[in-house]
Amino acid sequence: MADVTGASPATAGAPAGGRTDRGDGADGPILFAYDGSELAGRAIEIGGRQLAPGRAAVVVCVWQPADVCFSPVTDRHFDAGNAAEVHRAAEDTAAHGASLAERVGFRAEAATVEASPSWKGIVEAAEDHRAGVIVIGSHRHSGLLGHLSGSVASAVVAHSTLPVLLVHQPTDDG
Repeated sequence: MADVTGASPATAGAPAGGRTDRGDGADGPILFAYDGSELAGRAIEIGGRQLAPGRAAVVVCVWQPADVCFSPVTDRHFDAGNAAEVHRAAEDTAAHGASLAERVGFRAEAATVEASPSWKGIVEAAEDHRAGVIVIGSHRHSGLLGHLSGSVASAVVAHSTLPVLLVHQPTDDG
């Protein structure tokens, strides 16, 4: 089970489980899966071009102790075996993603989710926040690696009942 923690006062009054009252999902917030990578930042940028401006957004960074599955956005050193330090770095990463989302026109809040595997945390966070759509970056894997590696984005698409906007890495030819 994922532990969804909001890093913004916007979720302070939320009922148990982190669920925010945002409607039935169809008009709920956009959920951005943000791991601090350039591709995740690109997904927020593309989402800003493709989705309604001014809409609520939740930027989620999934974390787990000892197996850091995100790219910290600060230069501060932390011990990957210390859950509190990993959580703090995930909060910083989610806050950075929320600032990117605000720059492209969303009313964004940051949230962290302790979960394994990462896709499960993203799907559960989307359900908890009653999101209307999930936006996630997707690496282009081909050949045997693409079939065996299993991507977070592919698992989110397979396990979520919500629409998912996949943003691919730009190709070398454009």
